[in-house]
Order: sequence, then C-alpha cells, then structure tokens
Amino acid sequence: MGKDTLRAFLRHLAPVRKKRWVVYAKAPFAGPEAVLAYLSRYTHRVAISNSRLIAFDKNSVTFRYKDYRRDGADRQQVMVLTIDEFIRRFLLHVLPHGFHRIRHYGLLAGGSRKGSLARARELLNVAAPSENDTSEEPADVRPPCPCCGGRMIVIETIQRWRQPGGPPDARTTHRETVP
Repeated sequence: MGKDTLRAFLRHLAPVRKKRWVVYAKAPFAGPEAVLAYLSRYTHRVAISNSRLIAFDKNSVTFRYKDYRRDGADRQQVMVLTIDEFIRRFLLHVLPHGFHRIRHYGLLAGGSRKGSLARARELLNVAAPSENDTSEEPADVRPPCPCCGGRMIVIETIQRWRQPGGPPDARTTHRETVP
C-alpha cells in the first residue's frame, strides 16, 4: 500500500473510530455444536469440488449441491446455471490479494491452537483426548450411498457363486437380537 492510499484509508476510518459501538450477540439457539458444524462447512473447502460437477457445455454448468433444509435422499439436489452466473457465484468465494482463509486465524491459529482447543473443550465440557491412547477407531469401510453420500449399512452379502433367493432374512435387518 502506498502512503497516499494508507492516509486515505485512515481518513475514511477516523469518524468510525470516534463512534461508540455496542455489539449485540445472543447465544445460538442450537448451542455451540451447531455453530461449529455451520462454520466447518465453509472454512476448509474450495468453492466447489470437481466431484460435484456433473456436466458443462457452451451454455450451462450442471452440478450437485446439498440443500440443508431437507432430509434424506432429497438433500442432494442438482442445479443448472448459465456459465456467466456460475462464474459470478464462483468468484464470490475467491479472496482478494492479501486476504487469508479463516482457517489461518481464530481458534486453530498456529500459535494459540492448544490453548484455544483446551478452552473450547472446557466450554463444551468435552474431555481432551489422552496422549497415551494410540488406538484409533477403525476407518469406516462401508461404501458411500450414491444418492446422499452417507454410509450404507450392509444387510446381506451375496456370495458370487450363489443367486439371491429372495429378500434378506428379517432377523438380519434388525439391530437387536431376535430370539
């Protein structure tokens, strides 16, 4: 920034600095977990991943998106936009030169990460992970659902040399033990 630009910017801020500010912030309705879930959708992602792009041509771009107001299979939606509208929306997510993504600051900033995470755990009343505990949960190897992306529950595996004889046994579809 040049000296003239800096002076102009400081002149622009001068009246705002004299004003008394009152910040009104109420507690979130669904609690801090909902706030973290909301922010996590935006802090570590690009505007749109290649896997969500379905098709494009000279006139339009077709892609998948999640409608968080819906549940189940209806959550995954498809949208078709003209190319100029798609680019306009994409560029809303591109940061200007000199700006950094939110993940480089705040709770997970390098210098204050340990203290911030400890304070967040204290506020959420969550125990810190044990440093001695090296056992990790096994990776979820269940296949993803092609509709919603959630993990599918395998209710029956059909061997290659057998033909399916009918619907799966009702006892295998329940989670509780049937006598």
